[in-house]
Amino acid sequence: MMTMNRIFLFCSVIFGLAGSVSAGLPVATTDETGHLRRETSTREVPADEEGMVAFFKQAIAGKDTVYDGGSFIPVSEVAQVRKQVWEAWCRANKEVREPKLIGLEPLEQERIGKWRLPRQLEPYADLMYYWGTKGEKPENGFPMFVYLHGSGHKNDEWATGLALCRMFDDAPSAYFIPQIPNMGEYYRWWQKSKQFAWKQLLRQAFVTGQIDANKVYFFGISEGGYGSQRLASFYADYLAAAGPMAGGEPLKNAPAENCRNIGFSLLTGSKDAGFYRNQLTEYVRQEFDSLQQTDPEGYAHRVELIPGMGHCIDYRPTTPWLKQFTRQPHPKKVVWEQYDMDGWYRDGFYNLYVVERTDTVPGSRTRYVMEIRDNRIDMTVDDVTYTTVERDPHWGIELKFTKQYQPAKRGKFIIYLNENLVDLSKKITVRVNGRKVFSGKLKCSVENMVNSCAAYYDPERLYPAAVEVEL
Repeated sequence: MMTMNRIFLFCSVIFGLAGSVSAGLPVATTDETGHLRRETSTREVPADEEGMVAFFKQAIAGKDTVYDGGSFIPVSEVAQVRKQVWEAWCRANKEVREPKLIGLEPLEQERIGKWRLPRQLEPYADLMYYWGTKGEKPENGFPMFVYLHGSGHKNDEWATGLALCRMFDDAPSAYFIPQIPNMGEYYRWWQKSKQFAWKQLLRQAFVTGQIDANKVYFFGISEGGYGSQRLASFYADYLAAAGPMAGGEPLKNAPAENCRNIGFSLLTGSKDAGFYRNQLTEYVRQEFDSLQQTDPEGYAHRVELIPGMGHCIDYRPTTPWLKQFTRQPHPKKVVWEQYDMDGWYRDGFYNLYVVERTDTVPGSRTRYVMEIRDNRIDMTVDDVTYTTVERDPHWGIELKFTKQYQPAKRGKFIIYLNENLVDLSKKITVRVNGRKVFSGKLKCSVENMVNSCAAYYDPERLYPAAVEVEL
């Protein structure tokens, strides 16, 4: 989540060939090929709650730092230490001084909160929001729906959104219903200032203990449809499903490949030709159909043009379709096109974390594909080039594209691992672009769990082990 490109530099893992890896303090050694290998000592140090809390406060503030407490743990203690790390994270979030989510009460009370967004991202931007529940809280917490409104006057759109969300058939649920801070130039749900809000929302909602982290859904109408489609691709690793309506983005803005492990719904009127919404929706349908045909275990989707309808459609079918999905936070196959949205890149996606991008040119893209079978991890890392093959003659909108892939020649990334992805008691093999880069047993460490917690903000992604790869 946060931009800490060096946060994992001293994680307790190695790139290299042969030999086991222990967890703790970094020690430089070489393997039998003569290449530098990052190993670690086995000095056991107990978990330091105060140290973790202090580190987490720095991480929340966006400071570029790393936790290297030096402790390693046996596999049998991972669950206990993971609980301790998450408790330290929750404590740090409570103690840090920042605007907090208001209390979660029934949505019918129409309680309103406000966040001031950073001035350097958007001047004079107060994001107002409704935050409330429908129905009784489930044992694992409320499913959370984030609704993004359309591009009419923000007061009217916000009021309509509240009325719709109270009507939708998705209880029990919690709703975050934001109002766009400014109209005109700043009226985009995917811009950096709003991305700041989504990160803050996810982080704060998860530490309340009232939200089911595996049941988060983004959806919206019209401009909110564009926004939720973009956010679905960019933040898919946090979502169970997404449901843009009356939209349709060019696929370059929201690569469908990233949605492999979520449910995706897009409903648009067949006569909704404004800004090529119906045409672009058809291109999205074709892309998802093609992806699912070649990868039947992924890309659950419902992309439809509603016959005879224009920009106004029936919005009620979306949330009942979304709520049937539960996130799989540890998929054994991940497809991630890393791209920028309003100039920002995600550093992490599921269990992958990029330390150094393969290409530092602004706007460059990289595709990471990870597949895990037993204890073998196969990855391909490619630089991606788009070529526009169809363009709107009036506004110059790029409508359709082809892609070319070339194996990446540089870059550094981390593969985080836990007991749901591999058997940590056995040897692990990692191959990248056909080349073996690691083979051995990994040690579990507190450092990995602390650093991955600070990176993802996610109770499901506190990883005890990791492998660092340099291309």
